[in-house]
Amino acid sequence: MAPPFTWWGTKEIQRGTPVVVKMENPNNWSMVELESPSEDDFLLTNDGVPLPHYKGEKVKNKNAKQLTWVLLLKAHKAAGCLTSIASALFSFGSVIRRRVATGKTDSTVNSRFYSCIKVFLWLSLILLGFEIAAYYKGWHFSTSDLHIQHLYTLANPLAVKGVFDLLYSIWVLIKVGYLAPLLQLLANVCIVLFFIQSLDRLILCLGCFWIRIRKIKPVLKQGPVDLEAGDGGYYPMVLVQIPMCNEKEVYQQSIAAMCSLEWPKSKLLIQILDDSDDSTTQMLIKEEVHKWQKDGVNIVYRHRVIREGYKAGNLKSAMNCSYVKDYEFVAIFDADFQPSPDFLKRTVPYFKDNEDIGLVQARWSFVNKEENLLTRLQHVNLAFHFEVEQQVNGIFLNFFGFNGTAGVWRIKALEGSGGWLERTTVEDMDIAVRAHLHGWKFIFLNDVECQCEVPESYEAYRKQQHRWHSGPMQLFRLCFPAIIESNISIWKKGNLIFLFFLLRKLILPFYSFTLFCIILPMTMFIPEATLPTWVVCYIPATMSFLNVLPSPKSFPFIVPYLLFENTMSVTKFNAMISGLFQLGSSYEWIVTKKSGRSSEGDLSLLVNEKPKHQRGTSEPNLGDLKEEIKQKARKSSRKKKHNRIYTKELALAFLLLTAAVRTLLSAQGIHFYFLLFQGISFLLVGLDLIGEQYEERSDPYRLDTIPVVSYNSRF
Repeated sequence: MAPPFTWWGTKEIQRGTPVVVKMENPNNWSMVELESPSEDDFLLTNDGVPLPHYKGEKVKNKNAKQLTWVLLLKAHKAAGCLTSIASALFSFGSVIRRRVATGKTDSTVNSRFYSCIKVFLWLSLILLGFEIAAYYKGWHFSTSDLHIQHLYTLANPLAVKGVFDLLYSIWVLIKVGYLAPLLQLLANVCIVLFFIQSLDRLILCLGCFWIRIRKIKPVLKQGPVDLEAGDGGYYPMVLVQIPMCNEKEVYQQSIAAMCSLEWPKSKLLIQILDDSDDSTTQMLIKEEVHKWQKDGVNIVYRHRVIREGYKAGNLKSAMNCSYVKDYEFVAIFDADFQPSPDFLKRTVPYFKDNEDIGLVQARWSFVNKEENLLTRLQHVNLAFHFEVEQQVNGIFLNFFGFNGTAGVWRIKALEGSGGWLERTTVEDMDIAVRAHLHGWKFIFLNDVECQCEVPESYEAYRKQQHRWHSGPMQLFRLCFPAIIESNISIWKKGNLIFLFFLLRKLILPFYSFTLFCIILPMTMFIPEATLPTWVVCYIPATMSFLNVLPSPKSFPFIVPYLLFENTMSVTKFNAMISGLFQLGSSYEWIVTKKSGRSSEGDLSLLVNEKPKHQRGTSEPNLGDLKEEIKQKARKSSRKKKHNRIYTKELALAFLLLTAAVRTLLSAQGIHFYFLLFQGISFLLVGLDLIGEQYEERSDPYRLDTIPVVSYNSRF
C-alpha cells in the first residue's frame, strides 16, 4: 500500500530557512519562517493530483501566498539586474554618441593601410549577409560534407532551384578550391612564426628564473664608492646631459634631481641641452639654471640656434664642446627622469678595471603607473622588458638596446663607434648596435631604478609606439651591411639579425596583426581554413601570464593586457611597414606629451614663488613671465579639448564583430568569445575611451593644461 501523501505532514530536513519579520507596530512584531519549495512540490499526475512521497520521507507545510511572494521577490531581483544592465548600456551608448559627435578623426585615415582594412570590412559584411541568407535557406553543412554536397549540386542542374542557390554553390566551390588553401597556408606560416616568438619569450623567462635562482648579478671589482674616503675613492670626470624641448611641466624637478647627485663638484658638470622653441620656456629654464649656479653647482645652459636632427642632433652638438675632452663618462637623462642622489655611485664604479665596458644602463620605474588602465598596461610591458629582456641579454650576451636615458656611457666608446648620428629616429638603438659591432660590452643593473613617466593618453602612447617600431626597421636597413662585414662572431651576428631585429621588431607585429586581426576573422567566412584552439586561446593566455610575472600586482589585468596588445598591433604593424619601406611617416619625430604629475608641487611653487634678485646681477622679469603663464592656463582651462576617433581601430572593430556574428551560424566555440571581446577592445580604443580623457580644467593655476611635447625614449 502506498504511503499517504499530504501537504501538511511532518517536516523534512530544511535546506534553507528564509526569515520574514512581520511588524504591525513597533511594540508588536513576530517572526515567520518561509520554507523554500522543493522540486517534488511541482510534480503532478495527469489528473492534477500530486505525486506521493516514499516511505520515511518528511513533507513540508506549504502556503500558496508565501510561495507567490518568494517568486515575486525573485522576479523583482531579476528585473533590477536587467534594469542595471540596461542603464549601464544606455550610459555607454551616450558616451559613444558624444565621442562621435565631438571627436576629431585621425589625420592618417587616407593611408593605403586603412584602405586595405576597409576592403576586408566591406568583404566581411557582404559575406555575412550572404551566409545569413544561405543559413535560413538551409544551405549550412558541416566541414566534412560541405565539399561533397556542393559538388553534387553543381553536377546535378535539377538540384539548383534558383539564382541564389547557383551563386552560393559557385562561391563555395571557389572558396573550397582556391581561397581556403591560400588562407590556410598563410595561417600556417603565421602559426610557425607565433610558435617561434613564443619559444623565444619562454627561453627569456627561463633565463630570468635562472638569474633569480642563482642570484647572478654584474660583478663589481671594487667596493662601493664612499665620498668621504678622500683620495682613495674612484671619482672620474662625469658629464651629465639633459636634452629637453619645451619642458614646462618637468624641467624644475629634473634639474633639481641632477644637481642633487652625490659626486665631487669639481668632477661633475651638468649640461642643460634646451631645444625649446618657446621663449617663455627658455626664460624659465635659464632662471632655474642660474639659481643652481648661485648655489655652487657646476651647471651650464645650452640652446641651439639651428635645431636639426632632433634629440640626436642635440646630443651631437653638446659633445662637440671643447671641454668635453676633459671628461671620461657621460650620463644621459630625459627631462622627466629623476635619478636618486646615489645614482652615479651605483653605476660608474662598474667601469673601473673593466676597459671593455661601454655602457651601464639602469631600469625605469614609473610615478604614474596606477593613474589609469592605459598606464597599468604599459607598466606590464615595460616591467617585462627590463626585468626579463634587458636583464637576460645583459647577463648572457653583454648586449641590449640602449634605452636612450638613465644610462652612463664611456665617452671613448661613443666616439669610437661614430658618435650620435641623425639618420634614424632611434638614435639610442643606433649607437648601441654600432658600439656592439666595435666590441664594447654593456651592463644592465636591475636593482638601480630611475623614476619617470609613461604616457597617460592613448594619442600620446600611439605616436610613441609608432616611432618605437618604425625606427628599428629603418636602422635594420642601414646596419645590415655593417653587421655582415663586422668582425664579431657568427652567433652574435645571428643574434643581431634574427633575434634582435627580425624576430622582436618585425615578426612580432607582423603575425600579431595578420593572425588575430585578419586571418582569424576571415576563417569564420571560409571555415575550410581553420585555426586551432591552442593558437587562439591557450598559447596567447600562457604568453600573457609570463608577461605579467615581473609585475605580480597586474595579474587582475591579464585579460585586458592580452586584448590591448592585439589592438596595438595595428599601430605597430603600420609603423613597421613604414620603416621597412622608408615611407614618409617613418621620418616623423612626434615627441611624447608629459603630464608632469610628479612635479605638480614644484609647479605650484613656481607659479607662486616671487623672483629672487641678487645684488650685482641682472635677472629677467619673471613676475610678468609667470603672470603670462597664468593667463595661458586660464584660456586653456576654458577651452575644451576633444579626443580623436581612430578609424583604423574602428574599422577592425566592426570586422571582428562581424566575424563574431558569423560564428553564431556555425557554433565555433572559443573563437566567438575571442572575436567578441577583441572587437569590443578595438571599439573602445577606436573611440579613445582608454587612458586620460581630455576635459575642462576648473583650476586656472594648473599649468598642465598647456599642451606641451617632450622627448621620450623607447625600450
